[in-house]
Amino acid sequence: MDALFPIPIWDEKSDDLVVRVEGLRKKLGVRGDIVSSSSRAKTMEVFGEPLTPNQVVSKICEAVRSEGLDAVNQYTRQLDQAEITPDTIRVEQRQIDAAHQKADPGFLHAVQKVRENVLRFQTAILHQDVSIDVAGGGELTHRYLPLQRVGICIPGGAAAYPSSLLMTAVCAQAAGVKQIAVVAPPTPYGTENQDFLATCGALGIEEVYRAGGAQAVAALAYGVQHIHPVDFICGPGNLFVALAKRYVYGEVAIDSIAGPSELVLVADDTMDAELAAADLVAQAEHSPGASLLLTNSKRLIEDVQLALTRLLPTLSRGDATRESLLQYGALVYMSEMESLVDMTNRIAPEHLQIATQNAKAVVNDFHAAGAIFIGSQTPVALGDYVAGPSHVLPTGGTARFTSGLSSNSFLRSTSIIEFDQTAVANVSTTVAELAEREGLTGHRHSVDVRVKDNS
Repeated sequence: MDALFPIPIWDEKSDDLVVRVEGLRKKLGVRGDIVSSSSRAKTMEVFGEPLTPNQVVSKICEAVRSEGLDAVNQYTRQLDQAEITPDTIRVEQRQIDAAHQKADPGFLHAVQKVRENVLRFQTAILHQDVSIDVAGGGELTHRYLPLQRVGICIPGGAAAYPSSLLMTAVCAQAAGVKQIAVVAPPTPYGTENQDFLATCGALGIEEVYRAGGAQAVAALAYGVQHIHPVDFICGPGNLFVALAKRYVYGEVAIDSIAGPSELVLVADDTMDAELAAADLVAQAEHSPGASLLLTNSKRLIEDVQLALTRLLPTLSRGDATRESLLQYGALVYMSEMESLVDMTNRIAPEHLQIATQNAKAVVNDFHAAGAIFIGSQTPVALGDYVAGPSHVLPTGGTARFTSGLSSNSFLRSTSIIEFDQTAVANVSTTVAELAEREGLTGHRHSVDVRVKDNS
């Protein structure tokens, strides 16, 4: 038999275990200075100097802000090798309709099934308006309204992603958003992909633009000829898309600044090694994608190595997956469940899968994860494609303080305050006390004059 697959194995007895884990998270984080050799070469080709990704994004966004569609088309030509004009920047409705009509019925059935699942879940979790009475007369209301216009970024580099369109656009539709603009690069896996266009048709999306990368984010944020500015930008993308979203934040809202996909699988002796290997591979094939097994079973680590050795040669993306596991994967042994929980919370992974004997009983011990999958029969792929929660989730440890995309991401809330004169009188002394101490006598007067008038 061939040698076991040499995925890194880390042990709790290692003095540098925490350093290793932190190093892996930083390696995959959105720091803006780690890019492939091909990206560096492309930067030199387009800009004539070795710019960092942050510098590249700044140049592109400022060019789009000042030059509009001309800059979008220029960078599309240079970066995507596609010639786009003002007449072709938007995908024509007849092209969307044709793709929808010609799509395989089995594919459309799958799209419809996912749409139903996502819509059912996202509608159920929508925030609800709340009103309470004010003593003396009046009402306080917290009201939610959908955003008016949102932009969705869909990748189109290594593969087509109709699932990402479903996991973003359907959330927006569940919230009641009326205007949805979708951007994707003009590539065989982007706007020229028939499955992608058919999904747009199935969801009733009419605004689809041939633009990707930082230039598409800037076009959505600032508005250019033929593309009106949006209020909110969401969706996955590469490092340049993530940095561009960070750059335009403040002009518009964004969902997150996301990096490569992550999985932490917490398992014990009850987890089947073949299933564990399959789950680690499913994340690693994103390439890059971080796949960590945290376990209190040395036997499981040995068996997973063996299972990976058998599985990797059978995969269509086996070479890329193998490289991803070697660079960003690890099998970590920790003897106590408490230590596994602490390490997982430190990592704050995008995806957490708990495959232990008492998985459901311990789920509340884990307080920092984008999405949690309970039990050995719940692989992350269910969340990626069909379950109902969005697969657009926080990465790079940001699950400590932010949440995944949902229908509620597309709502804005407003407080509505109404007091009767008696209610104003009831709180006037409280206002007076605070306003006087803060030196804001005009605030106090605006209340006192109403109490005086009432008396």
